[in-house]
Amino acid sequence: MIRAVLFDMFETLVTLNAGGYYFNEDMARDAGIQEDFFRGIWSKSEYDRTVGKMTMEEAVEIALKEAGKYSEELFQSIIVKRREAKKRPFSECCMHPEIFPMLQMLRERGILIGLISNCFSEEAEVIHESRLYPLFDSPMLSYEQGICKPDREIFDRCLKKLGVSADECFYVGDGGSRELEISEQLGMKPFQAVWYLREGANQPCGRLDRFRQLERPLELIGYLE
Repeated sequence: MIRAVLFDMFETLVTLNAGGYYFNEDMARDAGIQEDFFRGIWSKSEYDRTVGKMTMEEAVEIALKEAGKYSEELFQSIIVKRREAKKRPFSECCMHPEIFPMLQMLRERGILIGLISNCFSEEAEVIHESRLYPLFDSPMLSYEQGICKPDREIFDRCLKKLGVSADECFYVGDGGSRELEISEQLGMKPFQAVWYLREGANQPCGRLDRFRQLERPLELIGYLE
């Protein structure tokens, strides 16, 4: 019997490729820094930003200073653009129209909803502020937990808070960070969410044929019946 569904956030419930994004190449352009050089600096902070050891603001300041491009005006401009870009995916116009109906139908059926998301400080903030957040019974954000996928511990923490065992859960994610493999190893039934997949988009992975794929969010409900 399925008692809970655990979700990934990015490229599953929301997509960062909805337009108006502001990735490292955009920061590099605004700073007048060669893209590959900036990416090399920025990528060094990714793990620390993911597990709460460094904020986005701290990472931007370090990157600009290391590149010899720091000014308070440029720093503030990049911070504002980055924060605004992270809010956009959570607006309903950018979200798949079946996301809220799917989550609401799960709650109506008494299914618990977990969230396991690798995220940075600015993403954790908008997740908390979003309309999605109150729908989660066990939100596990890497920035707050100090661990990230594919570490099994973040899955175990989510299960413990929900009070369910792995074999009582579905896991739904786009497939990045080996999340589908880990959830399967733990005993969950994994599904790959492919409704946001777009050819040529900046996404963690393509279709993973070994996992059952969901073309639309509401398809998940059929597997509960």
